[in-house]
Amino acid sequence: MRLIRRYGGDGRRTGSWPYFAVTGVAVAAAALASARAVDADGDWYRSLRKPLWEPPPWAFGAVWTPLYATIAYAGGRALATAPNRRDRGLLAASLAANLTLNAGWSRLFFGLRSTRAGLAGTVLLDVSNGELIRRVARTDRTAAAALLPYAAWCAFATALNASIVRQN
Repeated sequence: MRLIRRYGGDGRRTGSWPYFAVTGVAVAAAALASARAVDADGDWYRSLRKPLWEPPPWAFGAVWTPLYATIAYAGGRALATAPNRRDRGLLAASLAANLTLNAGWSRLFFGLRSTRAGLAGTVLLDVSNGELIRRVARTDRTAAAALLPYAAWCAFATALNASIVRQN
């Protein structure tokens, strides 16, 4: 889809809604794939020893919903402000890899019932988050800042996953 390059008074490209639509659909697909793999009420997960600081089950949905919204917002904004097709392509690839790792964690941890595979997946997601934020910051610092809570929550999830590995 080719967009006419027009710039608004704030210097950003107008007609950027397709970027937000694409990132919204991609994020929703990752969220759905992840949610379908999670079985927090299953016998296997309930049998695991977990740290006392594990959040209550309802907290995960309450946290992930706005985080997914900010990922879609930041991705759309960064893609819309990328200076050229090459940068937009690299940014899209980085976002796609990140969302794949995001959804993949649930499959590794719950699908394989492997705390260690989940830990490896979440460490890779943390690395991907750093790379994504670095790449987005080159294009749009506001979009990069919007991704910081996502990276922070994933780092927390890594610590939680590591604690579960140690206790089991």
